[in-house]
Amino acid sequence: MIELLLADLERQYHFAGLPERRPTLWGLMAHLMSPRFLPVVLYRISHALYRRNLVAPARLFSFMNYALFGIEIAMRCEIGPGLYFPHTVGTVIGAQRIGRNAVIYHGVTIGAKEMDVRYRPDERPTVGDNVTIGSGAKVLGGIVIGSNAIVGANAVVTRTVPSGAVVGGVPARVLRHRTKRASGQPE
Repeated sequence: MIELLLADLERQYHFAGLPERRPTLWGLMAHLMSPRFLPVVLYRISHALYRRNLVAPARLFSFMNYALFGIEIAMRCEIGPGLYFPHTVGTVIGAQRIGRNAVIYHGVTIGAKEMDVRYRPDERPTVGDNVTIGSGAKVLGGIVIGSNAIVGANAVVTRTVPSGAVVGGVPARVLRHRTKRASGQPE
């Protein structure tokens, strides 16, 4: 879990304009009171406890995130390293899986199209690596958001999004495709 948190802290530094700063354990401690970083820490603890079948304590950490930061993250949802929340309030994450270096803004919902109390993976979105999901966006159903995609603010996505696509609107549609350079991929 420490490796995941160090990768998450590295993303914090990146967005703070300090990409040269290397994450350390001291840096982790210093950022524990950050409203952009502590929600990630609470999620990581919740998910780690859930994976060890310690469901009651996992729920407690998940609830702390909800009560303190207004973000609900399913403890079952696997999220790769480099997670970044510019803001958290009103965010609900119930994806099957989210890849590395995700940026998820406030007011986002990622989950099933219909009530799914049993948390069936086939009803949940899968989000690739290096994806940004804008404020107020909704990503619903058993779809895939491809790597290096951008979901625009307030978009409602109910269909699979190809890698590198920029989508927006209600319902969301592909607006353009990102270049390899813009997506951070080698050309």
